[in-house]
Amino acid sequence: MEVLWLISYCACSLCLLGRICAVSHCIRRSQTLIDGESLASEGGTFELGFFSPGSSTHRYLGIWYKNIPIRTVVWVANRKTPIKDRTGVFTINSTGSIVVTSRTSGDIWSTNSFKDAKSPVLQLLDSGNLILRDEKGTNSDFYLWQSFDYPSDTLLPGMKLGWDLRTGLNRQLSSWRNSDDPSPGELRNGIELHEFPQAVMWKASKKYFRSGPWNGERFSGAPELRVNPVFNYSFISNKDEVYYTYQLKNKSVISRLVLNDTSSSRQRYVWVEADQAWKLYASVPRDYCDTYDLCGANGVCVISDSPVCQCLEGFEPKSPDSWNSMDWSEGCILSKPFSCQNKEVFFKFSELKLPNTTKSWVTGTMNLQECREACFKNCSCMAYSNSDVRGQGSGCVLWFHDLLDIRQVPNGGQDLYIRIEASKHAGIHVVNAVLISLITMAVFFRLVLLCYYLSWRKTKVRGISGQVDRTSEGPKEDLELPFFDLATMANATNNFSLNNKLGEGGFGPVYKGILVDGQEIAVKRLSKSSGQGLNEFKNEVKLIAKLQHRNLVKLVGSCSDDEEKMLIYEYMANGSLDSFVFDQTRRKQLGWSKFFQIIDGIARGLLYLHQDSRLRIIHRDLKASNVLLDAELNPKISDFGLARTFQGDQCGDNTERVVGTFGYMAPEYALYGLFSVKSDVFSFGLLLLEIVIGKKNRCFLHPHHHHGLIEYAWRMWSEGTPLALVDSSLKDTSSMLEISRCIHVSLLCVQQIPEDRPNMSVVVLMLNGESTLPQPRQPGFLRDVMPTEVTSIRSDTDSCTANEITFSSFGAR
Repeated sequence: MEVLWLISYCACSLCLLGRICAVSHCIRRSQTLIDGESLASEGGTFELGFFSPGSSTHRYLGIWYKNIPIRTVVWVANRKTPIKDRTGVFTINSTGSIVVTSRTSGDIWSTNSFKDAKSPVLQLLDSGNLILRDEKGTNSDFYLWQSFDYPSDTLLPGMKLGWDLRTGLNRQLSSWRNSDDPSPGELRNGIELHEFPQAVMWKASKKYFRSGPWNGERFSGAPELRVNPVFNYSFISNKDEVYYTYQLKNKSVISRLVLNDTSSSRQRYVWVEADQAWKLYASVPRDYCDTYDLCGANGVCVISDSPVCQCLEGFEPKSPDSWNSMDWSEGCILSKPFSCQNKEVFFKFSELKLPNTTKSWVTGTMNLQECREACFKNCSCMAYSNSDVRGQGSGCVLWFHDLLDIRQVPNGGQDLYIRIEASKHAGIHVVNAVLISLITMAVFFRLVLLCYYLSWRKTKVRGISGQVDRTSEGPKEDLELPFFDLATMANATNNFSLNNKLGEGGFGPVYKGILVDGQEIAVKRLSKSSGQGLNEFKNEVKLIAKLQHRNLVKLVGSCSDDEEKMLIYEYMANGSLDSFVFDQTRRKQLGWSKFFQIIDGIARGLLYLHQDSRLRIIHRDLKASNVLLDAELNPKISDFGLARTFQGDQCGDNTERVVGTFGYMAPEYALYGLFSVKSDVFSFGLLLLEIVIGKKNRCFLHPHHHHGLIEYAWRMWSEGTPLALVDSSLKDTSSMLEISRCIHVSLLCVQQIPEDRPNMSVVVLMLNGESTLPQPRQPGFLRDVMPTEVTSIRSDTDSCTANEITFSSFGAR
């Protein structure tokens, strides 16, 4: 009996010795970590263990944030070789290798062998780095191996993205295939190593996005890397290493950069403790112009232009027919080839992402003048620029042959000097001189005609300044937007198949389509029975083609073929907002945090329309079905067929043709035809209430009181119980103060008198601020406006039931 006790005691002692390092956040040789156990970093920031991603039952060894309730994995060891049961074991073997084994499958994953290590120790640091060091080596701080050298899809602060030239190690990010499968997906992100290194994203084997070369302060195509309060960015390039890294200015901030295969983007997130959610800080590609080499050789992409691709000054399309049909792949060629007889000049372009640096040469010893001379002496040199823009600018980079992947970067980028034939440059100045002379001569005649013109203008256009929805169509205008023929649209939508139909609005049916280049689109086809006609069609084209904002839907092109009229938009993968707001299951999936991001995005989109765009624009039909959601659930305001534009300080008008959706109109508009930016504010406030309550305004009927949505919200507010409005799907949240604030803002937006309502710039501040809000006054009620008093010109797809008669537009009073 005593012998058995002694054996048992020894076994327990050995077991305790085997686990003692787990308590001190490390693993030594021959110790194990089995499935179900975990290893935490000393400060408790990160945790190492076996896990199953998403709905998968496969097991992987990974590292994740320990104290974040949403399991967020930042590194996976056996990405390509999952364990199919729970028999996984993690250890340092006798040769010093780190290995993952399975009782059923044997060796799953391992590192190199470190036989010379006297006492190898594996430790998880609070940086998220898993390190192997020799405790008894000459330098115990030296890492024999570290997980930071073999990243998965995530870059953490302090990690290096790039090359160790001494060992040939190339640190790249690669996306997960999907949320259930961490094996490498299509996206890769790393540093392309050549004379002038640059950061690149690849999709499969092709370049997908390029940040541009580092210019001493940032990548030239990455304005988001400018000085900011959260991050410090660095790019190191010397004989030993070439890499990019970032650090946090505030160590309490939690941030990560991750490749997302689903959205084909690289996203930077920050954890917001108050919301218990990851907030998107920045994402690339940002827009269409970030598509690699979109405009071909010697072309430049300008996102605010239509079309977005232009030839650089001194160049012309290589294939004009292809260029005019929106196929820019062949790019541009010199309008007049070089003679290379000292007859060329350099034309300065500003705010550009510098061209692809694969065929470039760089030195840090030349100034800009010396750089120009070096380029001038080489007939193959097409352009030059500073390699470092700090201070007065220094260093020199030369480009040879074609210039690829250039885009305009407003408030960013840098100067690029491009070589063109001197006669071409002189011709430009001659033309400018002639134009200036002609303009000067014309001034005299304009003065003579001025009084007559003003008189004519006053008579002809009085009272209709900025109006687009006129009763007569007028002459056909150049809409400055790609036109597609009917055959192309039929082919893209499978001949307008019912299987491709996404839905139907006041304009007509909407179909999903795919263009020949693979771009997904949504096609709005004007129905012959639609209340909207050519005026609304042209109105939407002219307005939205000139608008550029992340919270406005992007118009790709249009089609007008005999009686067929179509608008072609970017495809919004998640459809319209109403499908989430008014569906209980999808509301719970979305959660308040995402709803608030959507609310904030809509507010910023409206602010752009009202204040920041070139023209002041009143939407006049803002509602949940006219807000679309992309793959990342970013909101995009759509349907500008009823919008109105104004110049200067003009902010409103009156009309006898009341258009919009009954139930979403401001009272002064529905009753008297008076509309302004405050009309949109009213609609926004009502939409905000719908999101919080989860009911359509037109369908809301309280079981005990015959109140409309606004009246019911006002009653609850007046009784001091505003949170009684909150839908049950949002009540289990830690953000009730934020929800209460949104209810408060919504009631300020729907006040009876337009002047009492805040403008959208104030709304954005109120939504995101913590200051005390003013008390709302009596809302505007529309229960006395009877639909029988007006004539509908457009059907409303927001019906409550199949039998309900709805009105979205009304005729003259």
